[in-house]
Amino acid sequence: MKRSARGFTLIEVMITVAIIGILSAVAIPAYSNYVVRARTTEAFSALAGMQPGLEQQWANTRSFAGYGLPPDTANFTYSLPTASESAYTAQAVGKGKMAGVTYTVNQSNTRTTVITSATGPFVGWTGSSTCWVDRKGGLCTE
Repeated sequence: MKRSARGFTLIEVMITVAIIGILSAVAIPAYSNYVVRARTTEAFSALAGMQPGLEQQWANTRSFAGYGLPPDTANFTYSLPTASESAYTAQAVGKGKMAGVTYTVNQSNTRTTVITSATGPFVGWTGSSTCWVDRKGGLCTE
């Protein structure tokens, strides 16, 4: 009588585990970078949306002061640290999982990125005095 084999051999299981490990080693960091990049668009959208509102505020009152800020989110706190008759600086400061990054824009549309913590999701990131950085190596969003 012949017996039919059932189940998997140890070598088949070990090969499967090795393949899953290799795929995970590549996929998890790539996914983490993707999530951080997706969260940065929240700040970019809010700051870009504030600009027309601030210009309208100035057209109505001849001052940037007194503009209503967008509500804070789980990832960013929004503020106007500088708002006068002639100038403004709008700021998005990362918090929670985005702590360590600050994006700003001013009345001249000068965009800056300050990386205050090169740990966590910002390992390999560098700041910029001319654009909003949205990925490692100081590469900027368009």
